[in-house]
Amino acid sequence: MTKVKICGINSDAAFDATVAAGADYVGFVFFERSPRFITGPQAAALSARQVGGPQRVGLFVKPDAAFVQAVLAEVKLDFLQIYGDAALCAEMTRVTGLPVWRAVGIATPGDLPGAVVAETGFIIEAAAPKDATRPGGNAMTFDWSVLAGWQAPAPWLLGGGLRADNVAQAINISGAPGVDVSSGVETSPGVKSAVLIRQFIAAAKS
Repeated sequence: MTKVKICGINSDAAFDATVAAGADYVGFVFFERSPRFITGPQAAALSARQVGGPQRVGLFVKPDAAFVQAVLAEVKLDFLQIYGDAALCAEMTRVTGLPVWRAVGIATPGDLPGAVVAETGFIIEAAAPKDATRPGGNAMTFDWSVLAGWQAPAPWLLGGGLRADNVAQAINISGAPGVDVSSGVETSPGVKSAVLIRQFIAAAKS
């Protein structure tokens, strides 16, 4: 069954809805430019609302080791989602001992990863526009057909512009084993909807 990650969780209601709807992963964003940014203590308080349940993923953008270690001192995470190159992912794995997913923006088939350095998996999404203030979370889709037949070197999730009304099509075209959503389950930037979360997970897992 398709794995589902709900990213950018920043409220009690969003966390509870994500857990209740059966998500596999819940994502916390530790990047200040994002409207979904939260601190380590805020993430810890949210995570403490449910023992077990979805695995916790921390999203970081080109972080230094000290910052990641400071967050991990405040909240337990199961995975790191890193925006940065393979060398940075290797450093994060070495420093933290945690599995790392590398986020990769796709503009052409040549952008698809062909091998792993230290990554446990990948988040595959549209390449960010040149004027974007964030490397991901820009609600952009891309041509999912470029993924058909891709021999992925590690497990991966498809992200970017997914919603309840297009996620099934995206999975069918791309062959994605999992999906990652943030803005597609929001009523405004950073504001999650319990209804949209339930609809998205149901559509992805059906």
